[in-house]
Amino acid sequence: MRHLKGGLAAFLLLAAGPAWAKPVLDVYTYASFTSEWGPGPELERRFEAQCGCDLVWTSVDDGVAMLARLKLEGDSSKADVILGLDTSLTDSARSMVQVAPHQLDLAGLDLPVAYDDPDFVPYDWGYFAFVYDRTRLAEPPKSLAELAEADPSLTVVLQDPRTSTPGLGLLLWVKAVFGDDAKAYWEKLSPRILTVTKGWSEAYDLFLKGEATMALSYTTSPAYHMVAEGKDDIRAAPFAEGHYLQIEVAARTANAQEPELAQQFLRFLVSPEAQAILPTSNWMYPADRDGVELPDAFEELVQPERALLTDAATVSANRAAWVDEWLASLAR
Repeated sequence: MRHLKGGLAAFLLLAAGPAWAKPVLDVYTYASFTSEWGPGPELERRFEAQCGCDLVWTSVDDGVAMLARLKLEGDSSKADVILGLDTSLTDSARSMVQVAPHQLDLAGLDLPVAYDDPDFVPYDWGYFAFVYDRTRLAEPPKSLAELAEADPSLTVVLQDPRTSTPGLGLLLWVKAVFGDDAKAYWEKLSPRILTVTKGWSEAYDLFLKGEATMALSYTTSPAYHMVAEGKDDIRAAPFAEGHYLQIEVAARTANAQEPELAQQFLRFLVSPEAQAILPTSNWMYPADRDGVELPDAFEELVQPERALLTDAATVSANRAAWVDEWLASLAR
């Protein structure tokens, strides 16, 4: 009897779980966000200090890869928050996972365009650009058209639009500029493409190793080299047609196991405390500059004269066809 009572007590304790266990907030995002140099570790430390919870990251290669995972998991996904999609993918995301309204007042955010999505919260933004090393390239192309017509010795590294949000961004950039002539543009650019990588990190590594003359990245990428390395050789080429805008967003899933924590995290993400972390860890502009002091290096960055952005519904309706067009053009 004594042993039975002891066994029963132990079973009840195990079944109930430890009394000191913290609630867990599951956040899906992309790998570079949670890398040791990304914003994830510091955001996690600061949020856990105020939430009394355990923030657990689930990282995939890229925002597009996260979308594929959400499609596979459906309503069984354990994600409380999805973080790292951009505005071009929000409609596609809604078709794969139910998201809940953010219920936040975002009127004070500093974005280059008007923003009124009721579900997705923007936390940072930037412009896609081709970066180059000015010690190796004295006169970079000044437009997408010049890039495709550049000396054949100029090579570029791109990312795959099927697996990478920057790759998708370039696809939309080219479509916004050339419209029905996009296929002809890709065919013209094709001989200068050294390779197409799965994600941004692989492409940027190849560029830094000198394997290619230019790489698709962001106008803010040179700030990293100036601030973190004290180097000013890496620059972004300003393009006359304008630059495609990327606004990164997060949302609370409708099936979140911890909906209140998820809501608290979204509110934290656009707080001055979290926003101040992003410019020198994710190397993007904060969604809200109020109270955020940007390094002087940001004053030296390319400021596009025109922001290009295609609405999410148009992207969702045409993404597959535009990717097929891209594939067919590069296969020639």
